[in-house]
Amino acid sequence: MDILSIIGLVLAANAVLLGAVLRGAGLMALISLEAFMVVGVGTIAATCIQTPLPVMKHALRIFPWIVRPPSRDGRQIITKIVEWSNTARKQGLLGLEPLIARETDEFVQKALQLVVDGSEPEAINNAMNVELSMREHADITAAKMFEGAGIYSPTLGIIGAVLGLMAVLQNLTDPAKLGAGIASAFTATIYGISLANLFFLPVAGKLKGIIHRQTQFREMIIDGMMCIAQGENPRAIEAKLQGYLH
Repeated sequence: MDILSIIGLVLAANAVLLGAVLRGAGLMALISLEAFMVVGVGTIAATCIQTPLPVMKHALRIFPWIVRPPSRDGRQIITKIVEWSNTARKQGLLGLEPLIARETDEFVQKALQLVVDGSEPEAINNAMNVELSMREHADITAAKMFEGAGIYSPTLGIIGAVLGLMAVLQNLTDPAKLGAGIASAFTATIYGISLANLFFLPVAGKLKGIIHRQTQFREMIIDGMMCIAQGENPRAIEAKLQGYLH
């Protein structure tokens, strides 16, 4: 579990709520159905227009990664690769076949299957790099959905503020409504800027970091599988892969 994400989300909420209280505005000043409709619903609408349905589904699937990122233990996979190398040297590549079904990671399964099938190292590298590139592209595109939402929400906050001020200008003859009307107008701006800078953009940045680490992890797997296919010494493989942990 990523405790920093949880701390960040809690602090983000408190930064706005407690800030409003300490400045004397009060929590009720932050509650505005009109602002929510313009900023919240508007941001969702813009994101839906921009994003294809498969990308949106994938984005919602990877969103929990900000709290529970995929388990990627580099040391554990290096240990496995070294064990597989020892097995291949003693029993041949076919000795690795029973191990394929034990792996839960589809990427590892595919790479191991290519090694067992006796594919050339270059063929393994080409096939797995295509797989790696497509997975990374799909994940990055999904993360960019949140980045897009972070771009739209501040602009929609400004639109909400302008709409609120338009309503205020229509009631200039009633001074009692001016203060509340202006305050309500700026609530939309708070919604838009806060959502962008305290949620959407940080979520996109966190996901991109996780995706980058996953790519490095998979590159290490490809490198290890190529070494096994080339029949390299297990100790040399371990020394080589250790470099990925820095």
